[in-house]
Order: sequence, then structure tokens, then C-alpha cells
Amino acid sequence: MLSNPTCRKPLADLRIQLSCLLGLSFLLLAMGHPRAQAATPLTRVLMTTGAFSEREGVVFVAQDQGFLRKYGLDLRFVHVRSGPVGMAALAAGESQFHVGSVTGATLGAIAEGSDAVFVAGLINKLTGTFMVNTKIKSPDDLKGKTLGVSSMSGGSWIFTMLALDHWGLEPKRDGITIRVVGNDSVRAQAIASEVIDGAQLGYVFSAVLKNKGYRALADLAQLPIPYQGTGVLVRRSFIASSPDTVEGVLKGLVEAIGFTQDPGNKPLVMKSLARGLRFPKVEDAAEGYQSMTNLYERRIYPNIEGLRNVIRLLGAGNEKIRRIKAEEMVDDRLVRKLEKEGRF
Repeated sequence: MLSNPTCRKPLADLRIQLSCLLGLSFLLLAMGHPRAQAATPLTRVLMTTGAFSEREGVVFVAQDQGFLRKYGLDLRFVHVRSGPVGMAALAAGESQFHVGSVTGATLGAIAEGSDAVFVAGLINKLTGTFMVNTKIKSPDDLKGKTLGVSSMSGGSWIFTMLALDHWGLEPKRDGITIRVVGNDSVRAQAIASEVIDGAQLGYVFSAVLKNKGYRALADLAQLPIPYQGTGVLVRRSFIASSPDTVEGVLKGLVEAIGFTQDPGNKPLVMKSLARGLRFPKVEDAAEGYQSMTNLYERRIYPNIEGLRNVIRLLGAGNEKIRRIKAEEMVDDRLVRKLEKEGRF
């Protein structure tokens, strides 16, 4: 069942987070140096994400390296409980941007009339590793097993279902149980404690399990599956009212991608990733950094074929989603402008 994009409880939780963040921001600005107060104020924007992996690393880098402030933006990047919460905040105007992939929540919101569109595609493929216990040696061994996801119809669920579809497996027919467990960190712990038999995980948390002897069934990025992975979602109405703000965010992210892919910046990128993922040691981010250098697209166009693939998957059981046209979920005017300017 698709999550309601206008759910009241997620919005209430998010408003508390926003009030704390904005209150703290105001206090810090009020305590600033008189010269700083006299400068042109930064435009405050809020960006949410329901994911918690190296896929969001480029935003951490953009914040830490000042690429967003360069374009007059004070961006707060908030990790919310799930993608549906982020989409609900976007629909209600509580946030201006949401970083996420095409999911049931995304398609459900658009099917119900949301004017959210992908303005950029940062990662245009499946990512992460399908980690399993040592008894599972091939995809066929997943029959009758329990797999963990963060939420039904969310990103990890989509990754899992597309991988199963690629391997010719169908949960109901093959007795595969899909269980809501939590984010990457929680799913990794669930595999280690044998609560579940396997799950899609980001590369950082996959590395932790590999070091403990667990098996990597597949690197999903190597599978030929069209997908719109991590992208930037914005409401059409916000693009119309604040095009410079949207363009500034995209410019900052493009510069952050370039910074990330320069080997000379490895120590700084690892530091940002460790901070964002709350690792106690910078070296814990090594696996995630290695993945980041190959994940991101310099040409940040949304992947229309990848959108079609998920519409196909979810549209089989939902007529409203089946009617969505992938082209109508994309607004790439600003990305085309950046390309003409030679920014990538």
C-alpha cells in the first residue's frame, strides 16, 4: 500500500525538527559579528532525504565546502524517517527540496496531484550491495527467505523488487517475505543478528558485513536495470517562483560532484561522509568514499527510462500510477541551461 503523501503525523514530526533547526539558525545569526550581519543575507532553504547512505554524500560535501553558500544559499539538509515523510513535507511546502529516488511515495504523490518533478538525477542506476547470510549462494536460494527493507514502496523496497524481478523471482510465488526493518544501519544489524536473511545495503554498511564474513550476492550497480536513483525533487510552483534558488542548488551540487571525483580531495570527502553518516572514525567512510567516486553523474539529467521502469513495476497494481507519463515527472530546463554554460 502506498503511503499517504499528506499524512499529518509525519508533518507534525517534521515541523518540530524544522522549528528547532530554524530557531537555532536565527540564534546563531543574531550572535554573529556586526560585519556579517551587514552582509547580504543568505536564502534559507530546507532539503530532506529519507535515505542514510553514501548516496547523499555529495550534499554533505556541498555543505562543508561552501558550494551552496557560494550561490547565496543557507541549506539545511534534514534526514527524516522515510521517503514518504520527505514527500509529504515537500507537498505541504514545509521543505523546498527532497533528495530521493523514484519510489511508491514519489509516484503516489504525483498520481494524487502533487506538482513535484525531478529537476536533476545525481545517481541514475541502482546502487549498493545485496547482502545475505552465508547459507545463500545464488539468487535462487532467496526462495522462502526473509528480506529487509526500510519501508514498503520506499527506495530499498524498489531496489529489492527490481533485483528480484531481474533474477526472475516473485515474492508471493516464491515464498519470499519482505519485512520492514529500518535504514541501512538497522538492516545490516538485522542480517548480523539473523532477524532477516538479506537486504540491499549501501556500500559503507555492506563493507561492515563483508568484514564479518557475510556474502555479497550482487553489486546492484553492475546489473543492467534502468533506474532513476538519487535525484532532486522540487515542486513546479517553487521552480516558477524561485528559479534562481533551484539553479543555485544544482550549481552547488555539480561543483560538489566534481570535487568528490578529484582524487586529491579524498581526505576532505571522507571527512564529510563520516560526519554525515555519524561515524566515530573518518576511516570508517573509506568504502563509501570509494563508491562515491563512481556513483555520481556529471551530466545530472533525470533518467526517464528509469522512471518508466518503476512505473511499470508499481503500475501493475495501481491504475493511477499506470497512467503517469515518465516525461511529465521531469523538468530539465535548468540542467540544460547549466550544460550550455559548460558547467559539465
